[in-house]
Amino acid sequence: MRPVWVVFKKEVRENLRQRRTVINSLVFGPLLGPLLMILVLGLTFKVQVERAEKPLEIPVVGAERAPNLVRWLEQQGVHIEPPPASETQAILDQDEDVILRIPESYAEDWGAGRPVEIEILNDESRRESGVIVRRVQQLLARYGAEVGSLRLLARGVDPRISRPLQVREVDVGKVDSAVVTLLSFLPYLLIMGAFIGAMYLAIDSTAGERERRSLEPLLANPVPRSQILAGKLLATTAFGMMSLTLALLSFKLASPLMPLREAGIDFELTWATMATILVIVAPIVPLAAAAQTIVASYAKSYREAQSYLQGLLLIPIVPTLALMVMPLKAELWMMSVPFLAQHQLISTLIRGESVLGAGLLLTVASGLAQSLVLWAVATWLYQRESLAISA
Repeated sequence: MRPVWVVFKKEVRENLRQRRTVINSLVFGPLLGPLLMILVLGLTFKVQVERAEKPLEIPVVGAERAPNLVRWLEQQGVHIEPPPASETQAILDQDEDVILRIPESYAEDWGAGRPVEIEILNDESRRESGVIVRRVQQLLARYGAEVGSLRLLARGVDPRISRPLQVREVDVGKVDSAVVTLLSFLPYLLIMGAFIGAMYLAIDSTAGERERRSLEPLLANPVPRSQILAGKLLATTAFGMMSLTLALLSFKLASPLMPLREAGIDFELTWATMATILVIVAPIVPLAAAAQTIVASYAKSYREAQSYLQGLLLIPIVPTLALMVMPLKAELWMMSVPFLAQHQLISTLIRGESVLGAGLLLTVASGLAQSLVLWAVATWLYQRESLAISA
């Protein structure tokens, strides 16, 4: 085991001296990644909250045709504005988010007790205007319900007869849905942190050494190549674990920047939850180290290996995107699938639910078993004589 330890120390010491490796592995990925994600999500969330709470300013076409409706809207805090010269163009030019258009037949239909069609002009392709459109729809629905109730009372009919069902939505979830949506990319972010942390050392210890012509004399030593590889893989795994731990700490320390409390949402990732997340993602680190070492062993230069591994980084995002399009209930068998297991377990923790011990144990055990398989493949590849030939 002494050769393993010697190679491990050599790789760690050499890569800690390289500014490029340290910055890419331990700064850009684990530190800036979570911080940028939280800043972007926090800004997006803050903008949505402000749009949901700020007073509505609605241009109304034909406001003089519905004075009672306009007066009621003003009582609800809505600022009625004159319509633009071209309603459609104002929406397309993003000068207005929504415009109300009251038809000329409003007074006649209203007086006859017939339903009146009011148009809400908006551009559905603009997601940022969706909050305002929903607020306008809710206001008009309230006004219609109030007028309908008054009409029934005027005819001596209890308004409740038109509402045989009263539906009350009860959210039994432990965490606000907005938090779950905001943190849906956390599993991918952490897995990426582990991959990026291991990537640069995996490249440097294989393709990098071949390019520098230092791998051939290293493999020529009277030491089993399996032990040399073990030292390199342990060093790569160590960098991946450091990157993962830093990513978690960075996310924990930067999470107060999200304006959740301003929106009345009480949520906090506890240290116990963070420790559990670390255990969940940790089996990915040796797997990432072995997989990237295998891919990098086919490259003859640093840049070539980097281009290969950039494509490999797309694999962890597949479960995240798949579950966003087609959500699945967590099953025990999923805990044996790398990346999918991490996504399901971390999402469970974010929702405030407890993780089953069997699922956690299966995730860790299967992850380590898969890592050992890849380590065996990497060891077999290291026996090739062509690997020792410098570029």
